[in-house]
Amino acid sequence: MTAQLEREFDVIVIGAGAVGENVADRVVQGGLTAVLVEAELVGGECSYWACMPSKALLRPGTALHGAQAVSGAAEAVTLTLDSAAVLKRRDYFTSNWQDDSQVKWVEDTGIELIRGHGWITGPRKVEVAGLDGNSYALTARQAVVVATGSTPTAPPLEGLAEVDYWTTREATAVSEIPDRLAVLGGGVAGTELAQAFARLGASVTLVARGALLGAFPEEAAALVAAGLRADGIALKLRTGTERVRENDDGSLTLELAGGGTVTADKLLVTTGRHPALEGIGLERVGLAAAEGKELRLSTDSTGLVLGGTGNDADPWLYAAGDAAGNVMLTHQGKYEARATGDAIAARAKGELSGGAAPWSRYARTANDHAIPNVVFTDPELANVGRTVQQAERAGLRASSVELPIQVAGSSLHAERYEGWAQLVVDEDRRVLLGATFAGPDVAELLHAATIAIVGEVPLDRLWHAVPSYPTISEVWLRLLEEYGL
Repeated sequence: MTAQLEREFDVIVIGAGAVGENVADRVVQGGLTAVLVEAELVGGECSYWACMPSKALLRPGTALHGAQAVSGAAEAVTLTLDSAAVLKRRDYFTSNWQDDSQVKWVEDTGIELIRGHGWITGPRKVEVAGLDGNSYALTARQAVVVATGSTPTAPPLEGLAEVDYWTTREATAVSEIPDRLAVLGGGVAGTELAQAFARLGASVTLVARGALLGAFPEEAAALVAAGLRADGIALKLRTGTERVRENDDGSLTLELAGGGTVTADKLLVTTGRHPALEGIGLERVGLAAAEGKELRLSTDSTGLVLGGTGNDADPWLYAAGDAAGNVMLTHQGKYEARATGDAIAARAKGELSGGAAPWSRYARTANDHAIPNVVFTDPELANVGRTVQQAERAGLRASSVELPIQVAGSSLHAERYEGWAQLVVDEDRRVLLGATFAGPDVAELLHAATIAIVGEVPLDRLWHAVPSYPTISEVWLRLLEEYGL
């Protein structure tokens, strides 16, 4: 028998992924009560269908290739991966799609969990259709936080709606490796998964309307493209796709613009994501999309949603992570969550009114200056901060210095090591604005660049940060020398 249960908390968080968990954790640390509302697995997309399983699929191939690139180790390893063992390792990192450990963490942290579909019914009001058959009418004394993540964006491709295709969810949860895989999209997800499946034995073709990893410097993306081709991946770049059709044997054929086709057993579509805001009742508090458009939220630096019934006079509605639509990266979403949770707790105590000061614990200032991003292909691609073009658009006088990664550490790391590095410099303040590294295992160089940018370390002081020898980090010295120090 269905019951209508009324509950009251300081903070209601819709969505119990990594972002929602972090918001709830911070408000509880701040002395407030919190409830997480989640219809799927606690831990969200990253834990079960994105970051963790995709990297678990990628890492064995990178480790094997790394060994094959070092004489002495190369003779001791096999030439191919054990795909069954890789999938078993992936299952371990997804906890076999069971969220018991995450639920225990929620309970141990003092956060309440309601499993069900939640939607906003008015200011500080949320209704939940519980998976237990009950209905919950929730009231937030302080805040409601939207942390519902994002969902794949399907391209307007003729025939796509009529065929069975993969998104990243199906690809990362796969139980068998297809003989032939077509990947539509040349962004981070498509590039990573194309290489993962190629190294697991699939024949892979990647089709992209634009360049491969077009948001990154061409020199860096070119190294990744070479790595994909070395794994046998066919790259069809700057190539449109006109339609997709299913064949009599169950395979799928992509018909390409200008002629040509690609036939595969499975099709993976990775053409972007958008905030998952449908069906959560935002229109009931005055937030609705324009006709023919998807709803996008605007937030201040604390995550407070701009607009919404009563939100300007008495703040109550926040958004964080992919749902906020600013930066769709798990680590950046968790950063936003920490700032938002702290801001909510501070406002509840009267310690924060109005906006938050830049670089304070309540502000998401790094979103504007220092977003780190890693593409976990082999070779890796890692960048943080602004490009020269972005800096110039912001009115800054910027320059760049770049060179191949050719230091003692890289030559020891692997035979025929190929890498590339770039620094973007604010010429007026003589501080770093951005950095990009491409090459095997360069992700570990990135946090030093992030610290330098966030800390606005003057180049003259950065010169005294001596890299250990012989490591790949010696490229920092070479870049500064190239700049003129």
